[in-house]
Amino acid sequence: MLSLASDIAFVQHAPMPRRREFAGQVVVVTGGGSGLGAAYARRFAQAGAKLALLDLEPLKATALASELESAGAECLALGCDVRDEAACQSAIGAVIERFGGIDVLVNNAGITHRSAFSETDTAVFRRVMDVNLFGAIHCTKAALPSLLVRRGLIVAVSSIAGVAPLFGRTGYAASKHAVVGLFSSLRTELAPRGVDVLVVCPGFTATGIGAAALDGDGRTTSHPQSTFGRVATPESVAEAVYRAACAGRPLLVLTAAGKAAFFLSRLAPSLYERLMVRSLRGELERS
Repeated sequence: MLSLASDIAFVQHAPMPRRREFAGQVVVVTGGGSGLGAAYARRFAQAGAKLALLDLEPLKATALASELESAGAECLALGCDVRDEAACQSAIGAVIERFGGIDVLVNNAGITHRSAFSETDTAVFRRVMDVNLFGAIHCTKAALPSLLVRRGLIVAVSSIAGVAPLFGRTGYAASKHAVVGLFSSLRTELAPRGVDVLVVCPGFTATGIGAAALDGDGRTTSHPQSTFGRVATPESVAEAVYRAACAGRPLLVLTAAGKAAFFLSRLAPSLYERLMVRSLRGELERS
């Protein structure tokens, strides 16, 4: 019987070989300048980690680095478009040059869309995949040699959309399902070599990703955002992820609604789809 003792997160109970502490560890966070990335950075900094913040908007990363440094953390802020493999290699190289290696890579950078499949340009699907999936691949490939040497940890941020269907976000769901599949499979390759992989599936969270969602033509959408269940705070998600990382867990599914979606989509998929569509279908109607 799976334990649901925590009201903040479901954690798959298949413990990894060792617990972790992060004081003095080098933690890289992609999309680290705002939203969930900033919350992850603050939580690991609170634990005494050294932070490298990679972000498409370098001014946001620099501002957060200054905040963390004023609180005593050692930080590096770098502009990086994770769609660009060479840029990821350069940024990861700069982190290793500055800190000597990497202990934790948090693949957090992501974008979404809200648009019907039939009205979504192929270019939008490619863009979402380029950021959410290939961005994580690029950074992981670049950081892996150092992670292997230091027996590190990869945190792959997926979504409830990575383990259950989500109306109006076919491209986003595809990218997040791919993240789950890729990093769950990668775990089996890396575990014997001492590198752990934690796959994280947050639910709806109060960040800017929804406001910046793409429409079917690639512009910022005017569709209103709908949610189901309680919207989590970035801080609560970061705390749950930090604890799961400390405990060496392989999978973290967040929020009561997220856990319900995880189980219901498997046990009663038709019922789950009806309930989910009822909650979200209005957001594709033009105002």
